[in-house]
Amino acid sequence: MNTVFFELCAETLEAALAAQSGGANRVELCADLACGGITPGAELMAVTTRSLAVPVHILIRPRGGNFVFSTAEYDLMHRQVEQAKRAGASGVALGLLCADGTVDVKRSRELVELARPMDVTFHRAFDEASDLREALERVIETGADSLLTSGGAPDVLSGADFIAALRRQAGERIQLIAGGGLRLESLLETVRRSGVFSLHGSLSRKNGQSIPHTNGVTRLAALEADVRQAVTLLRREYSVQASAIARL
Repeated sequence: MNTVFFELCAETLEAALAAQSGGANRVELCADLACGGITPGAELMAVTTRSLAVPVHILIRPRGGNFVFSTAEYDLMHRQVEQAKRAGASGVALGLLCADGTVDVKRSRELVELARPMDVTFHRAFDEASDLREALERVIETGADSLLTSGGAPDVLSGADFIAALRRQAGERIQLIAGGGLRLESLLETVRRSGVFSLHGSLSRKNGQSIPHTNGVTRLAALEADVRQAVTLLRREYSVQASAIARL
């Protein structure tokens, strides 16, 4: 069985602190989640890494939209990786594609090497590749430590069965993290169908519903509670499945 792990995608220091209080194993820091996330500013990187005890990964993405980047954008990504390193981040999430929909192995590998000794996740640029099975092999060639994917679907629940197939293809060569549209109400089904116990998400509410402020419960307190519930569900399911395997 694979690693039990929950990472919250956060765009503020306060959300990152709430994630930590709720038991998240890691935080991915970004800006502008509404467009899928871009690289946060250097000041936010620095204050967040100083303030958290859990590892902080920085999203390296110079703009929204597709993942085919110009030379100028690629140079900016270099600088963003170096900013993350100076800020004390534990890792980065990045990914580049070629115009034909294949993984840009050369430039992605250069960024992976630049990022060391930080940990590197190849992010959901993967899900826009033209052939995901072939793309998995190319991501492994980049030297990334992990791959974040929704299985090429709009959300992890819809892509759970294909994530399971990718997990079998990857074996022990790279860690798969299931992420994209993760909801508390479908977390267990996602885990059971994908077989992946490493999850990533912002835990936004169903149908875009905002976290309520009623009864004195603040948005951040509700986020912390949601993270705590996600972590509890994940660990409990892992324990149940591990016990079942031990009885075989």
